[in-house]
Amino acid sequence: MLRLRLLALARRAIYRCAARRMGKQGEAVRLPGRGIYILPTGTGLAYAILVVALWVGAVNYSNNLGHALVFLLVGIGLSAMLNTWRNLAGVVVAKGSADSVFAGGTARFRVQLADGEGRERLDLIVRGDAPAGAPADIPAFGHSMAWLDVPAPRRGWLRPGRFTVATRYPSGLFRAWAWLEPDWSCLIYPCPEGGWVPDPSAFLALTRSGEHGSGDEDFRGLRRYQAGDPPRHVAWRLFARGQELHTKQFAGQAPDRLWLDWRMLEGMAFEARIARLARWVLDAERAGRDYGLHLPGTEIPPGHGSHHRHLCLRALAVMTP
Repeated sequence: MLRLRLLALARRAIYRCAARRMGKQGEAVRLPGRGIYILPTGTGLAYAILVVALWVGAVNYSNNLGHALVFLLVGIGLSAMLNTWRNLAGVVVAKGSADSVFAGGTARFRVQLADGEGRERLDLIVRGDAPAGAPADIPAFGHSMAWLDVPAPRRGWLRPGRFTVATRYPSGLFRAWAWLEPDWSCLIYPCPEGGWVPDPSAFLALTRSGEHGSGDEDFRGLRRYQAGDPPRHVAWRLFARGQELHTKQFAGQAPDRLWLDWRMLEGMAFEARIARLARWVLDAERAGRDYGLHLPGTEIPPGHGSHHRHLCLRALAVMTP
């Protein structure tokens, strides 16, 4: 237990030191040379052991060619270390965007890597808690895109936390990296309730607007049946002839409007209410119905479409007890 506490204290001290070296981190961060750390890889350690063994042999046997070979290998190692550091120093790391996902999934942050010093940067890896994606190559004065996967266990705003930008190019003998913890965020939608759920019409106030606009007798045409269409508007005769289900449309007819009301789910747990309303939002959107959302302190008028769906799920995602 004491050892774990000491390791945790040491880790926090290292992270604080790294944060001071990196300075303020916003939407875009330029990796300073003093904020980059470098250590030998497993291959680099084997290379160092080989050089030491050659040096011991050259000293024991007073072999001038052995000494020359050792000095050559040391020079190659130092050059590899410098070039690995230079491959990362000065890279600009900027947030592209992050699409909202549902709780329990994985948020993908688009990370833009750019060069402003006229040097090609190769084999850059962005990695957080999840496995790293494919390496990114940056042309001179150009930019490239990398992906940062972050687990999203809960609804609300998600920050990527601490992650690294690293490289082993060009030799693989050294690994250079920089720690980043920028002020980025991504909205995580609540996880909708799974399985069978009751239709919201059984709980919520259902209103029809314009149902008799110019009369049901003013037939306008047919469209494919969508879940939630009134049964009396279904073209049953066509279905009886073996055709697909279609719904009759009439001039002046407006789709059903649902009010998804927080108060109608009294007795359910807080998170269960949110999950139920999120499921109803998705079902209503798939059915093509106009729906509004009424929450404590928030009311979203009826509508539909991807933007309206986002507004409703966002309101549910940021709710607090």
